[in-house]
Amino acid sequence: MLVVAALGGNALLRRGEPLTADSQRRNVQQAATALAAILRAGHRLVITHGNGPQVGLLALQGAAYKPDEAYPLDILGAETEGMIGYLIEQELENALGHDRPVAVLLTQIVVDAADPAFAKPTKFVGPVYAEAEARALAATRGWTIAPDGDRWRRVVASPRPQEIPDLGVLRLLLDQGVVVICAGGGGIPVLRRADGSLIGVEAVIDKDHASALLASSIRADVLLMLTDVAAVFRDFGTDRAAPVAQLTADQAGALVLPQGSMAPKVAAARDFVLGGGRLAGIGRLEDAVAILNGTAGTVVSAQTI
Repeated sequence: MLVVAALGGNALLRRGEPLTADSQRRNVQQAATALAAILRAGHRLVITHGNGPQVGLLALQGAAYKPDEAYPLDILGAETEGMIGYLIEQELENALGHDRPVAVLLTQIVVDAADPAFAKPTKFVGPVYAEAEARALAATRGWTIAPDGDRWRRVVASPRPQEIPDLGVLRLLLDQGVVVICAGGGGIPVLRRADGSLIGVEAVIDKDHASALLASSIRADVLLMLTDVAAVFRDFGTDRAAPVAQLTADQAGALVLPQGSMAPKVAAARDFVLGGGRLAGIGRLEDAVAILNGTAGTVVSAQTI
């Protein structure tokens, strides 16, 4: 089967760990072991990943520049795709004993300039500030800001992904048996201009929705969204919390879930199976093969399996 595996942020950084190269490499080594197991089970593999902490670090570093010298989010996203992709590529090659080719593809994803998300930014990026400092930065840099707990942060648009113009290159690589790492952090957000050319835009695309679009576009059989939570839970955070082993698309659409965690994953899973995918799985990274076999995590299908 052709599997798209979307790595959550925990694949690179555990909760409470410092955002150092060493800690990220250690975590990627563990992720590579799980990914190698998918390949050794006989499947083909495309890998996507998050980049939230890494973009935040680059944004913090960019704060040292003058406002008109700071790099925009599309370029920061491209930088993190290269950095994280390098770590995954190298450690996966090591885990596989260099027995097959692995490559990173910087991936542009087209969004719609008319997407309502641009009128109502909601995606937090970068460091936290005291309210007065945040308002001063917003005034000088043209940011939109919002409270995040008792602090304030910049917020940007999170438009829905529409099109992946790099699909042709991706298909060429897959036809040659290459394991491809792509669409990191939701891909590099771009707009298509009237003349057909592309231009980057200040936005962050949801990684899970981008992964679902990618998986559907290449006609993958399975979409795996791998995180540090064992499964989707009903009544999460209460004493009634219970894991859900299987969901149909209709059941997935009826669940009420936290917007900041499982809601986009379940929505992406539902989109993928309704678009023709065989199944989508949500669960722990180390359970990847077991999720494929239906013995761990939460499996979403168009109808009852």
